[in-house]
Amino acid sequence: MKAEYIPFVDELIELAIREDIGDGDHTTLSTIPATARGRMKLLVKQEGIIAGIEVAVKVFRRLDPTIEIELLKNDGDRVKVGDVAFYVEGRTQTLLQAERIVLNIMQRMSGVATQTAIYADVLKGTNCKVLDTRKTTPGMRVLDKMAVKIGGGENHRIGLFDMVLLKDNHIDFSGGIVEAITNVKEYLKAKDKNIPIECEVRSLEDIDLVFEAGGVDRIMFDNFSPELTKAAVEKVAGRCSTESSGGITLDTMRAYAEAGVDYISVGALTHQIKSLDMSLKACDK
Repeated sequence: MKAEYIPFVDELIELAIREDIGDGDHTTLSTIPATARGRMKLLVKQEGIIAGIEVAVKVFRRLDPTIEIELLKNDGDRVKVGDVAFYVEGRTQTLLQAERIVLNIMQRMSGVATQTAIYADVLKGTNCKVLDTRKTTPGMRVLDKMAVKIGGGENHRIGLFDMVLLKDNHIDFSGGIVEAITNVKEYLKAKDKNIPIECEVRSLEDIDLVFEAGGVDRIMFDNFSPELTKAAVEKVAGRCSTESSGGITLDTMRAYAEAGVDYISVGALTHQIKSLDMSLKACDK
């Protein structure tokens, strides 16, 4: 887990606990003695890429630091129906209180990782990487981003704070590409900030304007065809990295990669996914 992710993950776990447990898991507290101990297994019920194990461990340990966990799978492993990802043993009350929180996290993260792996596999043999976007579940972005990495993709910016991305509206409201880039460079200098700058272009002519302004780290080709993308990559000629975006599907992304673009951003990695089916089941020692 990247160090910059940890504060977000810790805060999310605290919120999940407050949301689900509130002032107490009254079903468990009324039926299970505080001294009772139990054992559970994480059972995989659908083929895919498993993700969220590291976060699940943090959830269990947040509720009970003495809990014992035996890992049989690691984040990023390909799993099949019937696989056991881990065994967890400790206070039965803790196991039951953590159950839904852990499953909610792991099922979604595994769904994102599995979806990402499908896209990443299409790009194998090229120099192109698939990127995620900010089309994520509000408040859970860090988990979505972690899952994309686990599935073989790469993260774009985490949010609005760690990269400047000049899109069509920013450019139009600023009066043009040169004006927008100039404004950004002046702002970053005044604020003493050193973050990457990416600029969207809508035509080959826009690329000339980007280099006229200078200082841009990446150019995004918005809604270009694969043929136009090839011409755009040749026009950039390695002066900065390149990205394709807009309406790219599994069926078309290989053509974009072969056109020479460095990255392809795909919102579907995180906003059109199906959670991976799994369950936590009581088991014998």
